[in-house]
Amino acid sequence: MSWLYLVLAGLCECAFTTCLKLSDGLTRIGWAIAFVLLSIVSFALLTIAAQRISLGTAYAVWTGIGAFGTAVIGIVWFKDPATFWRVFFLCGMIVCMIGLKLASPEHTE
Repeated sequence: MSWLYLVLAGLCECAFTTCLKLSDGLTRIGWAIAFVLLSIVSFALLTIAAQRISLGTAYAVWTGIGAFGTAVIGIVWFKDPATFWRVFFLCGMIVCMIGLKLASPEHTE
């Protein structure tokens, strides 16, 4: 269940960074409020996940999901360039996150 919370936290990170972009420097109040609320949810879910997943692994996966997802959102919605090397290294991030999951047993403390 902790890994589910961690994935949801990472998805919320993608959402809050997108809201940050759409808020136009926090001047568009609806997007700014969404940014703040999604940030709180993301950090709360990360906190819950880190109770059973080592902090280093949880943080690395959380930021990895956020970075990967935000980059994909940038490519798809904001027309950021999708160069070969950019896509190659984004795929490498996914491989690294899977490796962290496989190498990181949950603890119950």
